[in-house]
Amino acid sequence: MNRVLLNTLYVMQPEGYLRLDNDTVRVERDKQTVLRVPLLHLGAIVVRGHVMISPGLLAACAEAGIALTWLDRRDRFSAGLRGPTHGNVLLRIAQVEAWQSPETTLSIARAIVRGKLRNARNTLVRRARDAAPEIAQTLREVSAQLDALPPGVDQATDLDGLRGVEGNAARVYFRGIDELTRPLGFPFERRSRRPPLDPLNALLSFLYTIVIHDCASACEGVGLDPQIGWLHTIRPGRPAAALDLAEELRSSLADRLALVLLSRRQLKPSDFTAQPGGAISLSDDARKTVLAEYQRRKQEEIPHPLFEENIPFGLVPHVQARLLARYLRNDAPAYVPFIYT
Repeated sequence: MNRVLLNTLYVMQPEGYLRLDNDTVRVERDKQTVLRVPLLHLGAIVVRGHVMISPGLLAACAEAGIALTWLDRRDRFSAGLRGPTHGNVLLRIAQVEAWQSPETTLSIARAIVRGKLRNARNTLVRRARDAAPEIAQTLREVSAQLDALPPGVDQATDLDGLRGVEGNAARVYFRGIDELTRPLGFPFERRSRRPPLDPLNALLSFLYTIVIHDCASACEGVGLDPQIGWLHTIRPGRPAAALDLAEELRSSLADRLALVLLSRRQLKPSDFTAQPGGAISLSDDARKTVLAEYQRRKQEEIPHPLFEENIPFGLVPHVQARLLARYLRNDAPAYVPFIYT
């Protein structure tokens, strides 16, 4: 997949070659030109896996202040190239200033929680369509409860109040998840993280970790500091901004995949083992299954609410990070969370 979104060229196909051709970026594969983009139209280039870039294009990007970002095959940030006049330092200053502003912090956090609530509700509504009548009824009731929570997001006057709304929504939402997974042999009593105390928690924790890594790579790719966030408390070594972006993507990218894996019996109770101390972990084979399906999921084309075309699901974290950067630079009136139906 090769595509330009928000002035960023994404080259996601392996074995590609990028070179400069008369102030135009030429993307080639198997010695065939697959895309041409004028250099002056670009603000960044993101490549994944084994994609080669000519020395001439590297020099031109550095001189023009066009950021180059390399992702590995798991879409984790690998390296970046930025010229001496690139504006990332200004973006990071804006990021810190937004964190220091209670009003801006609350605005960003509200948008993230709104997106999280809407995506959680949409996940349950979609599953209700194919569920047994009694389960579908419970899912509709839970969805209605989630529908009633957004006013509390707008009424929250500080982060503690907002986190209270989010916590209440999580308890409601996971009641619906339990309705779906208990008949499959994976009951969900409560969310447990460190350590996960049942197979479903182990699966969700594994998927959430992958999503957070993808969000951290997205932050790095646009020049944001992954550790400076708004909804999540900042502390050393914690990728707060990545955790923030992951909140609105958890149910769409991770929870839906977990439900598919369990309903298709691709994962069974025997794929999970108990560790000393009560922790539950996935077997090596189960992890391979999850990673393979996650990569397939990221290749699926889905509609993004701000574009008139479909994009791969794997690009959503990068698009959202760039939308957030635009808001921080005052290039957009608000941060718009990703909503998936």
